[in-house]
Amino acid sequence: MSTITVPAQVPSVADDCEQLRKAFSGWGTNEGLIISILAHRNAAQRKHIRETYAETHGEDLLKSLDKELSQDFERIVLLWTLDPSERDALLANEATKRWTSSNQVLVEIACTRSSQELLLARQAYHTRFKKSLEEDVAYHTTGDFRKVKTLRNCVDVDLSKRNLWFYPACILPGEEVSVLIGILLVDILQLLLPLVSSYRYEGDEVNMTLAKSEAKILHQKISEKAYNDDDIIRVLATRSKAQINATLNQYKNEFGNDINKDLKTDPKDEFLAVLRATVKCLTYPEKYFEKVLRLAINKLGTDEGALTRVVATRAEVDMKAIKGEYHKRNSVPLDRAIAKDTNGDYEDMLLALIGHEDA
Repeated sequence: MSTITVPAQVPSVADDCEQLRKAFSGWGTNEGLIISILAHRNAAQRKHIRETYAETHGEDLLKSLDKELSQDFERIVLLWTLDPSERDALLANEATKRWTSSNQVLVEIACTRSSQELLLARQAYHTRFKKSLEEDVAYHTTGDFRKVKTLRNCVDVDLSKRNLWFYPACILPGEEVSVLIGILLVDILQLLLPLVSSYRYEGDEVNMTLAKSEAKILHQKISEKAYNDDDIIRVLATRSKAQINATLNQYKNEFGNDINKDLKTDPKDEFLAVLRATVKCLTYPEKYFEKVLRLAINKLGTDEGALTRVVATRAEVDMKAIKGEYHKRNSVPLDRAIAKDTNGDYEDMLLALIGHEDA
């Protein structure tokens, strides 16, 4: 379901490297030449180009691109040129430094990659950042609520119901917010850590007895509003995607609602938003990414970060299905929507990656 177009007769790697070098030479960069090469090579070919370029010209291709390009065009080209596991490692690292909506970037990486792809991303993270992804996810969260830990004796917390009772003598005005944020971050950490650490079984086998029993467990915990319960997290973080699909189908058949509908009791709850994103990424990634693109394009001022991330990470995976979902949901082809909201070389690169005929 890839949307990139690779020529039937691909030039030699040496020729591609020479053409890229020419694109960087002279008074102006030849962005069109860069697009014509990199946007029309698959991951293995791009990796070979990068290796050969470094051997031939003594410089990492990424460094050359960084010197010659700028802004959104630079970002999409650099992300695209990276090996997929390196790309995921970079995106994950950025996400751990921008806690909030970036939680969903970690969910995307943890839940839409295969077990082997996620393992490679964790290994790439180790190599590049000299620490583990799990370490950074945990450290960032605990770092954000160290202040809350000093208030532990001042707060009575029922984590299963996410209720708090404050003791005014211990908590200064305004510190209540810090405690609330801390509890939210604890919830999110309890979900994200097992997700990014997981190595799921990839087979199609399904245990229907297990699906029925775990559907009941999920419904019970959600009915009790115990959204951060260990059983919910265990099912989502450890079961194969085939098993999760069977469980959630059983959930809908037995209790009448799609599980994500039952998780919309509070649309503004960040933890529930991450939980819904987890379910959607595990079961219908094309629908999840369609929504990310729709929100990125339709909001006041295009969210180039989200648009770039989705196109760069899904063009070789399931962009064809995402385009189909986008057209179905919005009655507008994705390439037309992108062309309307972007321009220049950035637009040309995006359109080439999603398989626009003229790109």
